[in-house]
Amino acid sequence: MAYTDIDDPSAYFNTVLWTGSGSDANITGVGFSPNLVFSKGRVATSRSWFTDTVRGATKTLDATQNIAEATQGTGVKAFLSDGFTVGSTGEVNYNGDTFVAWNFKAENAFTNDASSTSIGSIDSAGSVNNDAGFSIVTYTGNDSVATVKHGLSSAPKMMIIKDRTADTTNDWLVYHDAIGNTKSIKLNLTAAAGTDAPAWNNTSPTSSVFTIARNGNINGSSNTIVAYCFAEKQGYSKFGSYKGNGNVDGTFVYTGFKPAWIMTKVTNTTSNWFLHDNKRLGFNASNSTLGSDLTNSESSTNRLDILSNGFKLRNTSGAVNSASNTYIFMAFAEQPFTTSTGVPATAR
Repeated sequence: MAYTDIDDPSAYFNTVLWTGSGSDANITGVGFSPNLVFSKGRVATSRSWFTDTVRGATKTLDATQNIAEATQGTGVKAFLSDGFTVGSTGEVNYNGDTFVAWNFKAENAFTNDASSTSIGSIDSAGSVNNDAGFSIVTYTGNDSVATVKHGLSSAPKMMIIKDRTADTTNDWLVYHDAIGNTKSIKLNLTAAAGTDAPAWNNTSPTSSVFTIARNGNINGSSNTIVAYCFAEKQGYSKFGSYKGNGNVDGTFVYTGFKPAWIMTKVTNTTSNWFLHDNKRLGFNASNSTLGSDLTNSESSTNRLDILSNGFKLRNTSGAVNSASNTYIFMAFAEQPFTTSTGVPATAR
């Protein structure tokens, strides 16, 4: 039996919850200093925010819209050794409202001069954690087919990319291995995977670079862009697809670990991106749902059960389990199915 090299996934990914106070507050309990904080309110009109250490605290990107990076001094305003500081803005700290943040670790800085290293065709810089298979990469677009160093030691299975430039109306673009290199899908929209705007030049990422075509969303001339890149790590992360069955005794999806966080999206028709984690209620038959592209409140509709080695759909909705639909997912572990010492995980 193959064992994971990561016995404690919470050292690289963790979810935290808090209730807003309307005043500056330290949100702790992450277990490490996060490099990416993906936060969302759990009540009506709440948006989804990406804040990272590469772009800097206070620099926010809204995952529900196709707008540019904003400076928000009262949002996530600092990164701490065990979490982060939020300011007074209602988006992350409205008094009495509840919030969630999904935190990722990518602690090692890197820079790449493409002309001197012969890795990639345009310069890139960022932060990477090869143990966890995660990197944050920034680069400047050139409106030509180009390659970009991602910093990982293996090819990314999924990439989430956003143009940061002022006054941009460019969408978030997602590469997913299960969709392939001829299609992309948009994080801020409900649209199906599409081939209408070539993004990856029909080229899959390699262990050193990813390829971008002349696509304005991710390669506008002189535009500044950020990419969140994820490689798969046995027992810690999984990026794949499944076919729905239209039954409450739904499709079982094997991950090889007990998930702490799952994101799903139908690819052949329109619907939202759905998020589940092990902290918001977090018990089977009561796994609350959030839509990362939505501004509505958390739903108590149970769509899946979290198991010791994967997840099982429990809803017939076309958004997650129609027999005619195909879905992609990304998942991170709470506990590997079997650790390096042979200790098995348990369902909840």
